[in-house]
Amino acid sequence: MTTTAAGAANTGSTIVSGTTKVSSSSSSSSAAATNAMASQQIAGNFQSFLQLLTTQLQNQNPLDPLDTNQFTQQLVEFAGVQQQLNTNDSLATLVSLNQTSEATAALNYVGKTAVVSGSTAALTNSEATWQVSVPTASTLTINIANSSGQNVFTGTYNASAGNNQPFQWNGQGTDGTQYPDGNYTMTATGKDAGGNTVAITTAIEGTVNSVDLTQSPPLLSIGGQTYTVSQIQSIVN
Repeated sequence: MTTTAAGAANTGSTIVSGTTKVSSSSSSSSAAATNAMASQQIAGNFQSFLQLLTTQLQNQNPLDPLDTNQFTQQLVEFAGVQQQLNTNDSLATLVSLNQTSEATAALNYVGKTAVVSGSTAALTNSEATWQVSVPTASTLTINIANSSGQNVFTGTYNASAGNNQPFQWNGQGTDGTQYPDGNYTMTATGKDAGGNTVAITTAIEGTVNSVDLTQSPPLLSIGGQTYTVSQIQSIVN
């Protein structure tokens, strides 16, 4: 579906932004600091435990030595503390490896044309592209609004059932006005042959311009919007 005509009937519709909220890295930094503090506390307890146990063995009464069962129990506790320290170190290593893997994977998307969940696309050189998924043959009403929320285009189209059907807009409004490049948000509603409402989902297609590796997970920049790798539905090229 390529939109070039104007003059379709205007209909009111609530515009839903496709902007992805940026996850702050402060939470991950705080968690890392908490884990580091906990590890230091466990290590301190480990050393204290070792010192107490050694002192106890050195100063026990030869005529009344430490009970074997108690000694065994203390050794088990000693081993448990040591295992906890080793587990924390292993988990920290796994987290670091996972973050490195995420960063490497994200960098591979730079320069690629990706399809991601969303409804806000960038109009560049008078061309913007969305992907529309239609579960059943329907009559679609497409509304496109500018960054101020003003509806600039409304059109009605017959669409067959199918996922990720491209919808291209040339930047011309319903009244024929050519709108400038920028971000525009699409809202799509559908009715089947019986007049029943059909749920229409949208995605946007754009080039991955950059990756922000300071965030966890890394954020991909597409048309001025930011997305996580998990939001990518497919790579076009």
